[in-house]
Amino acid sequence: MSGIKARDLGAVRVLTIDNPPINALSFALSAELLAAIEAAESEASVKAVVIAGDNGIFSGGADINDFLTQRAPDAKTIRDAIARIERGTKSYVAALDGNTLGGGVELSLACDYRIATSASKLGLPEIKLGLIPGAGGTQRLPRLIGAQQALEFMLKGESVPAARALELGILDEIADGDIVQAAVALINRTIASEPKRRVSARKARIASGVHLFMLPFALSQAHKSVPPEDQGGFAAHKLIDAVDAAVELEFPRGLAREFRLFDELVRSAPAHALMHLFFAERELAKIPGAAGAKPHDLAQAAIIGAGTMGTGIAITFANAGIPVIVVEPQDEQIERAKQMIFGMFSHQVKRGRLTQEEAWKRAQTIVFENDFAALKDADIVVEAVFESMDVKKEVFRKLDAAAKPGAILATNTSTLDIDAIAQQTSRPADVLGTHFFAPANIMKLLEIVRGAQTSPQTLATSMKLAKTLRKIGVLSGNAFGFIGNRMFFDYAREAVYLAEEGLSPARIDAAMKAFGFAMGPFATFDLSGVDIFWRIQQERPASLGARTKIVDRLYDLKRFGQKTGAGFYAYEKGGREPIPDPQVERLFAEEAQAHGIAPRDIDDAEIVQRLTHALINTGANLLREGIALRPGDIDIVYVYGYGYPPYRGGPMWYADDLGLAHVVENLRALQERFGAHWDPSPLLVDAAQRGAKLAAYAAKELTHA
Repeated sequence: MSGIKARDLGAVRVLTIDNPPINALSFALSAELLAAIEAAESEASVKAVVIAGDNGIFSGGADINDFLTQRAPDAKTIRDAIARIERGTKSYVAALDGNTLGGGVELSLACDYRIATSASKLGLPEIKLGLIPGAGGTQRLPRLIGAQQALEFMLKGESVPAARALELGILDEIADGDIVQAAVALINRTIASEPKRRVSARKARIASGVHLFMLPFALSQAHKSVPPEDQGGFAAHKLIDAVDAAVELEFPRGLAREFRLFDELVRSAPAHALMHLFFAERELAKIPGAAGAKPHDLAQAAIIGAGTMGTGIAITFANAGIPVIVVEPQDEQIERAKQMIFGMFSHQVKRGRLTQEEAWKRAQTIVFENDFAALKDADIVVEAVFESMDVKKEVFRKLDAAAKPGAILATNTSTLDIDAIAQQTSRPADVLGTHFFAPANIMKLLEIVRGAQTSPQTLATSMKLAKTLRKIGVLSGNAFGFIGNRMFFDYAREAVYLAEEGLSPARIDAAMKAFGFAMGPFATFDLSGVDIFWRIQQERPASLGARTKIVDRLYDLKRFGQKTGAGFYAYEKGGREPIPDPQVERLFAEEAQAHGIAPRDIDDAEIVQRLTHALINTGANLLREGIALRPGDIDIVYVYGYGYPPYRGGPMWYADDLGLAHVVENLRALQERFGAHWDPSPLLVDAAQRGAKLAAYAAKELTHA
């Protein structure tokens, strides 16, 4: 039974948090902890209290579900337990092991001493949920390690290993072995000389050697270093204000300021959007028809093709500790791939992310071969050749003959029919799509595409592989473009239409970046390659809704994007910064005139509406057709694969935020002005009529088109 376990080791009361899987500090658990602290404080025989965690973890922090529910007036939170420690007369030691995050760190900061195992990691990740620490973290941490270091720690929101936490001054000691026994030994050594060392009694400083009169300048610089409040920086600015309070105010007043700021944030739209993404990511592994399937072990991987994508995938496997064979017949391409691998690992060494020895070991796990016979021991083979159905079919016929029975055969296609590829083999149950996003060794998203005969075990293995590769795996049904590109092509169509109607690519991109996208659509085209869009347009003319020859014109001029130094933008040699090019604007004007498209006055609101609503409408159709399982899956794809602003929650969450009735009204107005391609998705119309939200929708199964 989960809860707080109490036992005595001499005069020391040990309180152990047992609330698997992460020892979340829920309201119920906090009430138990408060009662246990009250009991320890009331017993004269107890001289000190050690707080520890069971299950190899101290605590993963608060239960986020509690933030989204209306709590009962008498409900207790971790704030109450911490406040009781603050008022207590006993000495308190936090014995940390495994992960200590969020409220877990705040609980430890309320203790007099903090001791951890070397395997421990500490972090205050609230900023990633659009929040700030709300149980005293913004007030105690600056008093413990200085405002500047505390602010940096909280703004990053990343966990640090115990050694770094000790270096920062968060921990007092690191001790391996039985951490509770080590904590008891620590308190027995110190209780006589310094029984109470409440962090709240300290005076916060900015940083070592920095005087208080520098505070206004330091805060001003901090505010300038984060995004504006309406562009994803709402929580960051509140965090800076809270740390300011820690330096300028006495602890009780600073704590009151933190509570007020936290409570404001927890009700804010950005926080709700980010919490939606948090929960959506945890739903990804729930796959109809695959429950209970046992994944294969993957000890050896292989890649077919040593182009930019294939090499990036090979680096990804090497970084995950999986040896990889790259089959590539062209010696020149192998040399380019080796240079890319050397450059990537050298960069990691220069950034201090790897040692020279670690980089060398990882590079040595990538082996190049020129014959399919080298695949005989591979547990998974990822094909990453030219995006042509004929080429891929030929590769899979060879893979079927060369790969061992049970090996997963995966294609990295971004648009092509998985079932047509699987039919080239005698083992379609082992075939699926693994759509990596470029650059493959950096981008976190991995679309996993289920074919009609893909087995549950193959799916389970691929979802596990995504985690091993430190990717976010999202399952998609088999349809042209899957989830991400199917939506992107409609988004791209509207961007091109807007440029044909008289707007410059730079103007359109600026509007979408102001909305929050990491890149505008035309900069994205240039990064992906205009030649790729041209090729897709040749094979499926209707996919991009072309009404002019603008993509053909750019292709004929060999303006393929960043790779050729010119696309929809110009680029300085070796540069990646897009430079507006009047030649492209002339090409758009010529094509528009030739096809009878008159220029129009268009404001930024229309740019944003047309592009975001194209995503919303197509996403809703993907849900209706069963290509995507859940609205949250689509949102994860767009946030992690296409640079959609996380603080807006993704296109499906944004639709709910706008109100579906309003979205349908907008789509019908666009349909009346611009044509049938704006016909509102029946799913949106139905949900709007019922007053429902997309967030409540879940498909029963994926479509196999």
